[in-house]
Amino acid sequence: MTSRLKISSFFDGGNIEVIDATEPDNIRVNIPKDTNSDFFQWFYFRLQGGMGEQCVIRFENAADAAFAEGWDDYQAVASYDREHWFRVPTEYLDGVLEVTHTPEQDSVYYAYFAPYSYERHLDMVAWAASYEDCITHHIGETVEGRDITMLEVSKTQGLAKNIWIIARQHPGETMAEWFMEGLLERIFDESHPVARALLEQCRFYIVPNMNPDGAVHGNLRVNSKGVNLNREWKRATQERSPEVLAVQKKMSETGVDLFLDIHGDETLPVNFVDGCEGVPNFDQRMADMEAIFEEIFTAVSPDFQNEIGYENVRYGEETLTVASKWVGNTYRCLSLTLEMPFKDNQNLPDEVVGWSPERCKILGADVLYPIYHVVNSEHMKGD
Repeated sequence: MTSRLKISSFFDGGNIEVIDATEPDNIRVNIPKDTNSDFFQWFYFRLQGGMGEQCVIRFENAADAAFAEGWDDYQAVASYDREHWFRVPTEYLDGVLEVTHTPEQDSVYYAYFAPYSYERHLDMVAWAASYEDCITHHIGETVEGRDITMLEVSKTQGLAKNIWIIARQHPGETMAEWFMEGLLERIFDESHPVARALLEQCRFYIVPNMNPDGAVHGNLRVNSKGVNLNREWKRATQERSPEVLAVQKKMSETGVDLFLDIHGDETLPVNFVDGCEGVPNFDQRMADMEAIFEEIFTAVSPDFQNEIGYENVRYGEETLTVASKWVGNTYRCLSLTLEMPFKDNQNLPDEVVGWSPERCKILGADVLYPIYHVVNSEHMKGD
């Protein structure tokens, strides 16, 4: 008998391999590897024909994923309209990730985190360009020829602090571009005093998606060459990592006074930043600015914390190949990696949606507060 179940992933960011989808209560799948890489963890697919039946989806190769420890206490997301994403019961046992859900509609989407499509990215860039304070720059092309777009946002023509913010070096960390959407909405809010003040003092250079190729392919971590962009900053080449090279070239033209690289973390269930302690040029001024940033962000957002994060020895010899470390060391500026969870935020959980696009956007908007305080601190005013 032919199964009436249908699983598909032939769309922007889609990623799944079907082993067997004959019975709703025993759907067997694998997560495919990233393009030209052994990394894998991102999944995104559509299930049709399961309405009203308990569907059990087993990811049989979950134990071999890039960050298998991240499956513990993880809940997958689902959506009927690809706008509202909610968490569904998920369990990781004996190396198999198991999602159990009874769809209320004939068509339902499941994903590792709420996707951020390339079309939505293009829509956001076009929307941002409609504001007179925003200039769009074509700064390069990906390996496959997609545009690398930078947004320059400011109200001043004179001297200003140069604030660089990039996202989605790792394409499966879609929360990073949701964060950027919220950041831009706040920057363009002409009634918001912090946004207005910052645009008079600073030039923002924003790259919302560093890895469009990987995003379209449904990769977790690499570009279409199989290269992890966040290990290329000391050795970027046009052949392997033109995305990084394009940003570095533009940075050399503008200078950098503050840098944020927006990411998602598979394992830690909190929002946090990772600084530059340990890089050769790290000094007390940089340490003080990191402290101000963390203190203010913690004060304004209960979704942010500074007690849980990475150990300083995390990267070892690779330290200066990481974006925030390379930028901080090169420009002797405040330079941070900001991480958000694939899981829920354990300090302020939401049982229905977990850590969500909406919460990413709010955190992105609120990041202007610590930026404002750092820009107006004695450490930066004296530059």
